Amino acid sequence: MKNVVLPLLGGVVGGIIGYIFRWMAQHGFYALILPGGLVGIGASLFQNKSTSMCVACGALALTIGLLAEWQFAAFVRDGSLRYFVTHMHQLSPVTLLMITAGAIIGFWGPFGRVQAFRKASAQQKESGLQK
Repeated sequence: MKNVVLPLLGGVVGGIIGYIFRWMAQHGFYALILPGGLVGIGASLFQNKSTSMCVACGALALTIGLLAEWQFAAFVRDGSLRYFVTHMHQLSPVTLLMITAGAIIGFWGPFGRVQAFRKASAQQKESGLQK
């Protein structure tokens, strides 16, 4: 249970910290990769065995990135979330690229820990068989 809760909690805390990117944007830094990227970094701080945790962190990273963009730069015509979701395809390519990169980092951060765990586990089994 601890292997599920801690990475997810780390991802949520990272996402909350990344969501504060609005403060940076108000000072001229457009860092839309931060909300999703910090989800992955926060989740990667803890040992993780599950690939589904990585998928959940990637989805969380994508959602937080989109919500951050909606809060920071909602469409002028209609500022509602529903309008934003139905017109996401009209966002600039750079914006979409940054949100996607954040989501990839959100997935890949904890995924790297899964791979390291599996490799270490395989090496332990191998060394146990050799003795």
